[in-house]
Amino acid sequence: MTESVVSTPGTDVLRALENRVLWLSSAIIHHANRVRPNPSGLKVGGHQASSASMASIMTALWFNHLRPQDRVSVKPHASPVLHAINYLLGELDASYLPRLREFGGLQSYPSRTKDPDPADYSTGSVGIGATAPIWGAVARRYVDTAFGGAGTGRQYSLVGDAELDEGAVWEAVLDPGVAELGEIVWIVDLNRQSLDRIVPNIAADKLQGMFAAAGWQVIRLKYGRLLEDLFTRPGGAELRQRIDAMTNPEYQRLLRCDAAELRRRLPGDGPGADAVAGLVAGLDDTTLVDAIANLGGHDLTALDDAFARIDDTRPTVIFAYTIKGYGLATKGHPQNHSALLTDAQMRELADRLGADLDDPWRAFPDGSPEAELCRATAERLRRADVPAVAPPAVPADFGRTPTGTATTQAALGRALLDLTREAPGTARRVVTVSPDVSSTTNLGGWVNKVGVWSVQERPDWFADDAETILHWREKPTGQHIELGIAETNLVSLIGELGATWSRWGQPLLPIGVLYDPFVERALEPWSYGIYAGGQSILIGTPSGVTLAPEGGAHQSIKTPSIGLEQPGCLTYEPAFAIDAEWTLLAALAQLGKPGGSSAYLRLSTRPVDQTLAAVPTDPAARERRRRQVVAGAYPLRRTPDAAVTIAAMGAVVPEALDAAARLGQIGIPADVVCVTSPDLLYRALRARQGHDAAGTWILDQVFPADRATPLVTVLDGHPHTLSFLDTINRVPTTALGVTRFGQSGSLDDVYRHHGLDTDSIVRAALDLTV
Repeated sequence: MTESVVSTPGTDVLRALENRVLWLSSAIIHHANRVRPNPSGLKVGGHQASSASMASIMTALWFNHLRPQDRVSVKPHASPVLHAINYLLGELDASYLPRLREFGGLQSYPSRTKDPDPADYSTGSVGIGATAPIWGAVARRYVDTAFGGAGTGRQYSLVGDAELDEGAVWEAVLDPGVAELGEIVWIVDLNRQSLDRIVPNIAADKLQGMFAAAGWQVIRLKYGRLLEDLFTRPGGAELRQRIDAMTNPEYQRLLRCDAAELRRRLPGDGPGADAVAGLVAGLDDTTLVDAIANLGGHDLTALDDAFARIDDTRPTVIFAYTIKGYGLATKGHPQNHSALLTDAQMRELADRLGADLDDPWRAFPDGSPEAELCRATAERLRRADVPAVAPPAVPADFGRTPTGTATTQAALGRALLDLTREAPGTARRVVTVSPDVSSTTNLGGWVNKVGVWSVQERPDWFADDAETILHWREKPTGQHIELGIAETNLVSLIGELGATWSRWGQPLLPIGVLYDPFVERALEPWSYGIYAGGQSILIGTPSGVTLAPEGGAHQSIKTPSIGLEQPGCLTYEPAFAIDAEWTLLAALAQLGKPGGSSAYLRLSTRPVDQTLAAVPTDPAARERRRRQVVAGAYPLRRTPDAAVTIAAMGAVVPEALDAAARLGQIGIPADVVCVTSPDLLYRALRARQGHDAAGTWILDQVFPADRATPLVTVLDGHPHTLSFLDTINRVPTTALGVTRFGQSGSLDDVYRHHGLDTDSIVRAALDLTV
């Protein structure tokens, strides 16, 4: 076990800090709701009770235990506590304290990228912020092993007990590799309330058993010193048994009682009632009221003891019993989640805590023990500036032209191996992540080349097996991370790997690979990772109803439009291997830097004749094609006096070319445009309309006004993804795509069923032109 206390301030001084943190967090919310003008009348909100339950824990952690190398994820509804502490440490100007949830002010929840004061992790999405430090621990270890400089440090999560309802929490806790991450410390704010109610059966013992079964150290911090002392007196054992046996609602009701009511209710009517009544009779009113609320999560000495017991050889979870609204007039009330103190209640709170409602942000006097502790803590926690390493140069083109028949999924594996040869320094910063689908997404060659990352080296027992094709060499220097079948873990990890450039100055190029239908399952945590500043590439493969024999359960429909709509992300769906290579390299070049971007690539397992790509042989023409591919589209077939244009994307481009050939045979010349990124085309269109700052040249080259014709759009996905293309030149259009769940069958049958086959494209073109 490791002693983590880094200073030992006096209890009175620390209690004064705790009171000021409680006051400031309450006042920040009060000012936003009851003082600041609100012409719109919309609810501003904030969570005084949820902040109050964390004030003691965060005071003890920041002012007595935290080190500069440690990082903390703060539960969303305790963000005012974080701002209060940052203000006391000089990390936040007082002018921001009245600006909670104001435009340009303090965010609703902690944000690494939007708040004016430091936040180690963005939170707000329930369960995602709680698990982020797990993946942050992996990212730190990976960087330190590969490049050095990431150091050590604990990764703390301050977790609301209701967050443990989220499946994302247990996906992360149960991943086998997590048990080896001893720097992880979770502190569960066990206040036994959720948004709507007191949770009747929160089953703390069961939750603690689940963590223990996953290999975590479990520390139970239930009672404070006052109650523990009472338990040693005559009648104390019966009192402990009485409180332990209470339902959560009954206990919470006692928190709302005065001393007289407690003397009546607390003994109960069980066999130990007389002993409890005798103990209670000997307590004065103040001691009795204080005792019933004396839980471990509000006892600074008990918290110190718990932090000192942390075992840094395995993950630790501290179940800190707390009271929602502790110290406030709303304490313990079942509807206090969003309740706001009245002006009168705030004035009473100020008087009790030594604050001033009329001067709410008043600082501690210079030279006072409290001011000195704040100064010393700020100095202790100050982090050294980390020099930023520039992201590696990514080649734009390997100069190779694929031939024969190939898939875009196979092109992914080939491109990664080519990168190791053509740009080894760049390839060294690539880290791939997979939820148990490495081999089926064509990463086998890459994994054999770079090895599998692991906290410690493990023997490969099949290294001498001649029939083993995929070699699973686990070592700390590996560049592939294999997770269990949990897509939330995958995207959470690549988000943290994609943030190392901003944490430790070392850019990584993370690529997460999963089956495309499950992108929707992973979307929310991936989106939140992007919001928090993580830059990564998500590759969905295989995709669409092109997975014909697999059936509807493995066929994706909406994912093309997800890429179009996701902020902070580029999306590509290449049709040919060369397009996959170029777009992957372009996406890698956007990672690991200020102003960078994540990317989503949708790949296919459909074998396609690569000569259909008609890659120009002239170097200048080839480069022009590459630029068009990366910008969103390119003309694949031009005919004189075209009567119709077919804009196709991804796996169905061969059908578009066949349809154009057949239309030409019946006297209807047809152009074919290969769309690689509806996202970038839409940005260009918005820029042309004055809504965006993107370039518009790609529209002029691919959809020039002098070649404007009726338009057929087609893709293996929802048709609305490309339906906006008609507004480029305001032409008649028909949008083909997938609007129903898929089903098993041959590719021809399934395409025919969804109207993606050549006949359907020809019919759509005829409807527009004849």
